[in-house]
Amino acid sequence: MAQDGKADRTRAFIGSFTAAGGPGLVTADVAPDTGALTLVAAVKDVPDPSYLALAPSGDWLYAVSETAEGAVAAYRLGRDRPELAGPLVQVDGSGPTHLALYDGHVLTANYGSGSVTAVPVRSDGTLAAKPSGVLQHTGSGPHDRRQRGPHAHQVQADPTGRWAVSVDLGTDSVRVCALEQGAPVLHREFALRPGSGPRHLAFHPDGEHAYVANELTPTVTVCRWDAADGSLQPLTEVPLLPGAPAGDAYPSGIVVSPDGRFVWAATRGEDVLSVLGVEGDGLRLTGTVPCGGHWPRALTEHAGYLYAANERSGDVSWFAVDEATGLPRYEGSVQVTAASCVIFD
Repeated sequence: MAQDGKADRTRAFIGSFTAAGGPGLVTADVAPDTGALTLVAAVKDVPDPSYLALAPSGDWLYAVSETAEGAVAAYRLGRDRPELAGPLVQVDGSGPTHLALYDGHVLTANYGSGSVTAVPVRSDGTLAAKPSGVLQHTGSGPHDRRQRGPHAHQVQADPTGRWAVSVDLGTDSVRVCALEQGAPVLHREFALRPGSGPRHLAFHPDGEHAYVANELTPTVTVCRWDAADGSLQPLTEVPLLPGAPAGDAYPSGIVVSPDGRFVWAATRGEDVLSVLGVEGDGLRLTGTVPCGGHWPRALTEHAGYLYAANERSGDVSWFAVDEATGLPRYEGSVQVTAASCVIFD
């Protein structure tokens, strides 16, 4: 996307936790030949903008405010410093951790309240003053501390754009929904292994498989996805680590390579990136590498590079990827206190 007269310029946008000293929403330039990030500007007008999403046009950016009150914000893009466009919109849910654009709305996954909220996007890119609907999840899981109730952790459109898919750590399930008169309505709910704690899901480019990173056990669940009827079928569960973890091991982000040959996942505590080869309906763990910091909260692929937002070490690391093996090779990092995600225009 061309910006400020530079047709070949690519930018990264980094979210962070302001409550932990983070700078808010950070803009960085991306070097096309090395993938390196150079920090350009930061705006701190939204509390805890922990997750970000770009409009397809590239002219608008949306951010959750991961607070107890829960809100979403719209930013107008163009210059280095994104411009907040209007007041924050309350999502009628607490602790939104993720958001996505779907069917003319911004959807938020609200971890604290275990719900999904829809906020209409106006024709000019700004947000409506209030949500058009909330889908409340119900249920629990066997983990006494983490699964006493629902905890929606991610929401996204499926590859066809027909369905919205939400992943709930508290209920060990994935829900498929659609909008009816602006309100998210449940289509079907699909159970994963009790106690697995599903956190994030990534679709394969073939549109027929999906991979779910499980936070409470360091595994990934391979699923078959049928967009025709909006159904998800769990097939197998694969470890993300070569042996038993030495201490904490909480998977977070999961990414599928654009060519569909590899799946990458980040695990906090162990602080590694796992590489899995795609083998038909299965996956095979082929290796792990250090994440370049501590507590990788999110993982993103862009133009042949992987980027890990390391929350507790306060940096974003980038890795070149070996085309034959999929193995990431550490290339560098930039300091961003309490970094939580990184996306690209």
